Amino acid sequence: MSSSLHAVDAELDAVARDADDPLRSFREEFLIPPHGDGHLHYFCGNSLGLQPRAAREVIELELDRWARLAVEGHFRGDTAWMTYHEGLRDGIAMLVGAKPIEVVAMNTLSVNLHLLMVSFYRPTHARPAILIEAGAFPSDRHAVESQIRFHGFDPAQCLIELAPDEPGGTLSMQTIADVIEREGNRIALVLWPGVQYRTGQAFDLAEITRLAHARGAMVGFDLAHAVGNLPLALHDADADFAAWCHYKYVNAGPGAVAGAFVHARHAHADLPRFAGWWGHEKTSRFAMGPQFVPAPGAEGWQLSNPPILAMAALRPALGIFQRAGMSRLREKSLRLTGYLESLIHEHLADVLHIVTPAETVRRGCQLSLRVREGRDAGRSLFEFLSENGVLGDWREPDVIRISPAPLYNTHLDVLRFAQLTAVWRDSTR
Repeated sequence: MSSSLHAVDAELDAVARDADDPLRSFREEFLIPPHGDGHLHYFCGNSLGLQPRAAREVIELELDRWARLAVEGHFRGDTAWMTYHEGLRDGIAMLVGAKPIEVVAMNTLSVNLHLLMVSFYRPTHARPAILIEAGAFPSDRHAVESQIRFHGFDPAQCLIELAPDEPGGTLSMQTIADVIEREGNRIALVLWPGVQYRTGQAFDLAEITRLAHARGAMVGFDLAHAVGNLPLALHDADADFAAWCHYKYVNAGPGAVAGAFVHARHAHADLPRFAGWWGHEKTSRFAMGPQFVPAPGAEGWQLSNPPILAMAALRPALGIFQRAGMSRLREKSLRLTGYLESLIHEHLADVLHIVTPAETVRRGCQLSLRVREGRDAGRSLFEFLSENGVLGDWREPDVIRISPAPLYNTHLDVLRFAQLTAVWRDSTR
């Protein structure tokens, strides 16, 4: 057993770090799951964020309005359902670095990707290809492959999957630049992650957009693992579109309503799209005319009435981010993840290899870890941690993802992960 990890000084140091945290009070705004006589050390915000204490009250408020007002709830009160989604706009825009007209809460992530690709993936025989990263999240790969087939092209020829060129499975910007330069005349769309889900690598969205636009391609981003994790500047990055979920770092609940971004330069463009009546320009929507007139901006991609109960859970989640501020959350994230990294290097380097890039600009909260003894040992460690109250996330074939979320994780949480990993190591040798 590593005596220094279990020494009183290690505990006191972690406690002191937490006491010095200006954002420590936000932890109290979340429900931490119990474990034994204490609470779970939860590092799964990259999969499902914890429940804000305020979520239940806000959802119950809308249930009460439904009970009291029925259909009149669409029109009465400060949270009238007709305009409910508009009340989320500023919070979402702040979160992703966009103008309010550029964002909307709607649908789920994969649905939004498909709807946006209808408009921004317009293949021709000369330019039919989509560029993604090799090992993309399966739903993204399924979506782009099906879009290619829908347009009558062959994914074997038109889906470009860029293989990693760095140790551990990450990608250099030079390799991304090279493939865009080499294949640029064929690429209709670059669809790229903000943060790669398995490796935890963060990407330079503005540079990828610049490279792709210079070669005539459209650019979209899947920000599922970036929103609420990293400060974003989607408008300034000049991306054509983006989509994301709100149930990970944003903490809006399982299957939460997702988000979409369409750059302001497309706000009034006559783009092909799948139309629905909630995307119709709102002042004439209830004229019930046959002609679709899209609302300006991202709202014009809506299809159906917003899901009010799901949106209700998003409201307090966004409010927490507005009060905490992404810049302050990023500062704390760097401290927490840096502390995790230092404990691994100093005490667990013989057990764990960090896959995620060491440069802080190339990562967010998450460190992706491989156990040096291989997959079976990795599963053994993962299960040992889970049984003992440290919940991370396993991703095939051999990665343990540990993501200290700055809104609710602590240095003591991180220390407990390291301590238990040392116990597992010593018990298996």
